[in-house]
Amino acid sequence: GKPVFGRKIHSHSYNSKTLNDIFKRSIHTTKYALDPWFVTGLVEAEGCFILGFFKSNKYKMGYQIQAIFKTTIHKKDFNLLYQIKDYFGVGKITQHGETTLQYTVKSLKDLEIIISHFDKYPLLSLKWADYKLFKDAVTLIKNKEHLTQEGFKKVLSIRASMNLGLSDELKFSFPDVKLISKPLPSNNITVNPYWIAGLASGDGCFHISIRNFATTRTGKSVVLKFHVVQHSRDIELIKMLISTLECGKVELLLKQSAVYFVVVKFQDILEKIIPLFDKYPIKGVKALDYYDFKKVVNLMSNKEHLTEQGLSKIQSIKLNMNSFLAPP
Repeated sequence: GKPVFGRKIHSHSYNSKTLNDIFKRSIHTTKYALDPWFVTGLVEAEGCFILGFFKSNKYKMGYQIQAIFKTTIHKKDFNLLYQIKDYFGVGKITQHGETTLQYTVKSLKDLEIIISHFDKYPLLSLKWADYKLFKDAVTLIKNKEHLTQEGFKKVLSIRASMNLGLSDELKFSFPDVKLISKPLPSNNITVNPYWIAGLASGDGCFHISIRNFATTRTGKSVVLKFHVVQHSRDIELIKMLISTLECGKVELLLKQSAVYFVVVKFQDILEKIIPLFDKYPIKGVKALDYYDFKKVVNLMSNKEHLTEQGLSKIQSIKLNMNSFLAPP
């Protein structure tokens, strides 16, 4: 690929063998084990719990049921995905479409490791409810109850109550499925800073904009923004971030079904966001953006953004952001 402001962007397609080779080469970079709360935070952003129903004549009810845990990440973050795989010690990574890689865990034995993690380090968003339902379904499958008509309907009810609900085909085949009331996460939660780092590594964004501003000597002003986006149903989670970090505001964009935790106040970025991520690091390619963002914070802290030379430095740092060094 061609260099873009010093960082190369490559386009790659991987098969399982190539992925395995990359994994062996990247083992050396995974010697710093991920914090368990970081893993939960990243899964909060990029993971999901699925109950798959696959047509099969081998089963009395006409479907094979499979419980699947998966985390999907852009292929430029392959190293971070391998650290997740390394952390759990089970599952596999495969190419998923043109631009993403997927880490999946499917066997019941391996799913016990996943469940044990999330029981100890619980999800804080409403994804927790999907996890609890998923865990109930795994228990039913483990006890082979899903092979009976009654057990099959129980798992079907669980699936109907989770994330995307039932497919049109399943709705048509089983029109009388009853929904289960979703469990609610506890309100009495303390937010671990590693969890915030994991969430921000997936769903965070560091943004710099340079705007025309008549009253400055350069005729420009620099505006910094850090935000984390979640589904709009998780507004309580965003409020929790605000009270934990003692900064930021809620921005609700209902058209996108999104809610944002947004920090734009320079003093809050300097005194709260930067110290947080210096101590509890962002991981993956987003760390590169964080380092660039921090450079600009330091320049602005020294008032260099008020000079032509400082502004020029900030412009070149801004151009360099969001263009990443992809896998070898």
